[in-house]
Amino acid sequence: MGIAADIAIIVVAALIGGLIAQRLGQPLIIGYILAGIAVGPYTGGITVSDVQTVTLLAEIGVALLLFGLGIEFSLKDLQPVRRIALYGTPIQMLLTIGLGYAVGYVLELNWVTSLWVGATIATSNTMIILKMLANRGLMGTLSSRVMIGILIIQDLCIMGISIVLPHIGDWQTGLPALGWAVVRAALFLSAMIFVGTRFLPWLMRHIARWNSRELFLLAVTAIGLGIGYATFLVGLSFAFGAFVAGLVLSESDYSHQALSEIIPLRDLFSLLFFVSVGMLLDPFFLLANLEAVGIVVAIVALGKGVIFGGLAAAFGYRNVVPLALGFGMFQLGEFSFVLTRVGVTQGIFDSDLAALLLTVALVTILMTPISFRAVSPLYGLIRRLRPQPVFQSYALPAEGLHDHVIIAGAGRVGQYVAQVLQRLNLRFVVVDLDQRRVEECKAQHVPVIFGDASQGPVLEAAGIHQARLLLLTTPAISVNQAVVEQVRRMRPTLHIVARAEGREPMELLHALGVYEVVQPEFEAALEIVRQALLHLQVPATQIQEYTDAVRHELYAPLYDVSDDYATLSRLHSAQRLLQLAWVELAEQSEMVGHTLGELGIRTRTGVSVVAVLHEGKLLTNPPLSYRFAAGDLVAILGDGDQRAAFAAWAGGNAVPVVPPFAPASV
Repeated sequence: MGIAADIAIIVVAALIGGLIAQRLGQPLIIGYILAGIAVGPYTGGITVSDVQTVTLLAEIGVALLLFGLGIEFSLKDLQPVRRIALYGTPIQMLLTIGLGYAVGYVLELNWVTSLWVGATIATSNTMIILKMLANRGLMGTLSSRVMIGILIIQDLCIMGISIVLPHIGDWQTGLPALGWAVVRAALFLSAMIFVGTRFLPWLMRHIARWNSRELFLLAVTAIGLGIGYATFLVGLSFAFGAFVAGLVLSESDYSHQALSEIIPLRDLFSLLFFVSVGMLLDPFFLLANLEAVGIVVAIVALGKGVIFGGLAAAFGYRNVVPLALGFGMFQLGEFSFVLTRVGVTQGIFDSDLAALLLTVALVTILMTPISFRAVSPLYGLIRRLRPQPVFQSYALPAEGLHDHVIIAGAGRVGQYVAQVLQRLNLRFVVVDLDQRRVEECKAQHVPVIFGDASQGPVLEAAGIHQARLLLLTTPAISVNQAVVEQVRRMRPTLHIVARAEGREPMELLHALGVYEVVQPEFEAALEIVRQALLHLQVPATQIQEYTDAVRHELYAPLYDVSDDYATLSRLHSAQRLLQLAWVELAEQSEMVGHTLGELGIRTRTGVSVVAVLHEGKLLTNPPLSYRFAAGDLVAILGDGDQRAAFAAWAGGNAVPVVPPFAPASV
């Protein structure tokens, strides 16, 4: 059956490997790679017959993965990391090439071959890193943005290196080739941005009108792979072209649907990639050359880890970012396989050296998911063991901190909470160990302390013994756990409200005595459901019963232990039932021309009129003598049925509207 039989073998083997990995609590990627080793040409038994074709098909998986990333990607995401991406990545590439040159020296290679070895190990594996970040739910974090920014610039750098490398020693040929490649790349990318942003949205809109899901999927796939192939034809990377196609398509109104359609196909071809990686590993070569492989793997993994971690620290990144880069980007990239093949065809590498480099690439790839899992616990351990940090404070009140709120974490959530408290003239202080976030708080005149909130002296400076409340706004469970444990030692009775990502972190924080735990994704999803049901005219009481049941199920540990939490939840429910709504009086409404006292609104509908907006002027708590006019915006308070009765009385077709000012003005 040829390639069809090979794909069937790969899919079944990957399923078995994935099930075993899942059972052992390991990443699925490891199961896929081990499945590839099992069905590869070096282990006997059931074997894939055409490894080369499968490897070529696997490149589609890389392209589709980057295509999907391009659709999801926003250039705004690179803004905070542009310095390390644009300036740090070339430095990393040069340092890593130097590391490879050292490996060549250890292996007693000549200088040209050593440079080839350096170029082979210079990049990181985009496929592994993106899949790993997605599986662990880390896309969108600062660490992920730094890693993605570096990967993008790495792809651009390696294209130039791959052009120059074959011409080492013949710069008269190499430099013009590089210059022409840069010109081709600039012309192609300019054409893609200019034409693609105009043509692709029109094409997707035209296809979407036919309401053919099959044709829509075909169009999305053709755009990603077609543009990728066109990029390859002009001398650039196939996968990079697919990424550019995704960026262009992301500007279309159909980008979200395109992403949802491409995900199953992307995951299937990604599976082919990981299995094909495993098929390249020769276990017998590994056993026969275990010492040499071990030495090179150690040099590459430790060297690249130190380079990436040091680079992050040099560009001002602290906390977990250097660890994430060091433990997550030390593996060899997809381009190492390409350079190894080219090196063999040009006589730079002999068969043994090529096999050694491929084995090192595969071993480092296999190590990555395991090492990256160690980042969070290692970071927590370092925070507990390192010496007490020096802290600095800015804009603290002259009279000192008392009866205030401590906000641990100055990210987007923390800064938003600080802005709200600032508007309400409530006392608070922000604590963060990221100097850039501290600078942002200083620019907004927010009282802030630079320091680690899990350390006693920092909490003392934040007035832990005089505080009313502690808010943990970071989603990292290791950070939150360390802070809670320290606070419980210093002030056991202080109420803590924490943010958690998932049920297990929520239960862990609750077990540590956190007063209330918030899951943003869950609350957002529940609010979307509530709004949808309201628009579908489901009775408000029925909606509230459903949302209360769902929330009670998730927060059951808190309900069961804390009477205060149950009471607070019931107050939230009552608040949602008694919402404030604004209703515009229609011209034909029988209320027009009558006073508030004449109408007996509360007796007839049950709502209370709390404000009226008349001709741009706001009247709060209007008197009984107020006479309604057409076009008045009336603020009413009541449950869903009461509000609906008032809206019908106000003009039949009248619906609640948003007033042209902030609700806080009422």
